[in-house]
Amino acid sequence: MRGSAENAFGRAVLLWVYSRIERDGSCTANSKNMTRTELEHVIRAAGAIAETDELIIIGSQAILGSLLDPPQELLSSMEVDLYPIPEVEQADLIDGSIGEESPFHDTFGYYAHGVGPETAVLPQNWKDRLVVISNAKTRGVKGYCLHPIDIAASKLAAGRERDIEYVRVLKNKKLIDLEKTRNIMRSELPAEVAQRITTLLESL
Repeated sequence: MRGSAENAFGRAVLLWVYSRIERDGSCTANSKNMTRTELEHVIRAAGAIAETDELIIIGSQAILGSLLDPPQELLSSMEVDLYPIPEVEQADLIDGSIGEESPFHDTFGYYAHGVGPETAVLPQNWKDRLVVISNAKTRGVKGYCLHPIDIAASKLAAGRERDIEYVRVLKNKKLIDLEKTRNIMRSELPAEVAQRITTLLESL
């Protein structure tokens, strides 16, 4: 067990050093809003740390899977909520290696937040709507991003002020089809949850 932990720590240290060497010129530390390239960097790094080719991206930055140039109001968070599959428990290793206040965060100005599947309340068929990011910049690691409708559902279910404001932007900028969103929420979520968040959606 000790040897395994030491190897994992060694991989994380080497990955951080390597990331500094190969840093993409478009990734600037302490940038105000996250970019698609920065998300791709996090996907690449997280995949290498967890030794996986697949990650689920939830939260605000998942919008970069569907939109290359989203409204800046949707990109103010510099954290990427994600977890690896199939070994979800490796999210802790990601969080400890390139999470908040890590050398990675200090160097690049953004970071990964390792979470679990239970973090977000999502419609039943959310996996069918995932949008994948996988290219040379991710080194082939697949980052499966929530569809905007599922982002909206999870944020309305959370109900925090910043989450509600995020959905307000999605709605006002017509980035989600309201009729389709309502239908998905009503058919794929428990009735009580669906009623609460569709009412909230209509009020925005």
